Amino acid sequence: MTQRTDVAVIGGGQSGLAAGYHLRRLGLEFVILDAQTAPGGAWQHTWDSLHLFSPAAYSSLPGRLMPLQEGEVYPDAGHVVSYLADYEKRYELPVQRGVWVDAVHRDGPFLRVETDNGAWQARAVISATGTWTRPFLPAVPGRREFAGRRLHTVQYRSPAEFAGQRVIVVGGGNSGAQIAADLAGAAELTWVTQRPPRYLADDIDGRALFDHATARRRALDEGRTDTGGVASLGDIVAVPPVRAARDAGLLTAAPMFSRLTEDGVAWADGKTAHADAIIWCTGFRPALAHFASLRLRGARGHIATEGTRAVDEPRLHLLGYGDWTGPASATLIGVGRPARDAAREIAVLLADAAA
Repeated sequence: MTQRTDVAVIGGGQSGLAAGYHLRRLGLEFVILDAQTAPGGAWQHTWDSLHLFSPAAYSSLPGRLMPLQEGEVYPDAGHVVSYLADYEKRYELPVQRGVWVDAVHRDGPFLRVETDNGAWQARAVISATGTWTRPFLPAVPGRREFAGRRLHTVQYRSPAEFAGQRVIVVGGGNSGAQIAADLAGAAELTWVTQRPPRYLADDIDGRALFDHATARRRALDEGRTDTGGVASLGDIVAVPPVRAARDAGLLTAAPMFSRLTEDGVAWADGKTAHADAIIWCTGFRPALAHFASLRLRGARGHIATEGTRAVDEPRLHLLGYGDWTGPASATLIGVGRPARDAAREIAVLLADAAA
């Protein structure tokens, strides 16, 4: 059976909900198709100790401030899940759960969204699938030889399962630093980074990062000099657990190894390290396989966009994948503005089509 709507939103995490909020305010008919069986998006699958690096008031979706979490300056992931579930209920957003989108095709005046539970014809589509389901693992020599346990960020939960083990954490970003700090003291830790760790100043948190990303986008839009964005400030936000482990001397990074061995890793200078487990905190790629038939993807798997709108398919908007779809759009506070802009553009598109 094929159903019809003005807008199909693919993904019911923070970006999909922000899109739904603005579509509802504009009076558009829409549906949110989410593969998850419960509210909360990727936040319900993170490691146990994860906290935001912004206070609750600076981690909110449009229209609804995140409430404070008792005893916490920076809310934990469970608090975020509860907030997203409440947000979805408060605004009565039409989320259909447990629906996996297989493909999107052009279908005359519609985009046809094929799912494992039927199809939808939509006059516009917002893709808000994020990156969590597409972890990136680098092609390191010897990866087939290593006999120990291999994990990515998405599979890590707590240090308890690694107590007393030799663990190598790979990655010099926020996830790598936070997981290394989580394991310090519980495991025999080796932290490996591509370049020496670059910590942001201790007083910088998500509020400043959002402001910096927004200022950079404004400068680029006005033809002024590129400020370098958040990356110019550093790679690691010194959240309290990271700061404590760093200051205690527990976060000393080694340079990237050259290959894996059967029982660990080896460097080009002949040094080796044994490992029971390697945790790859090496980032993600955008989850956009459902657009394969539209043939829109270019370098690094990105789809060329103007704002959130796909350049080669104006009925498609991409939301929450990073700065290329809006400054800080992969964050809770940052997704609101590009979600508003996408909804407004779609409203104009539909009005023009009706006229």
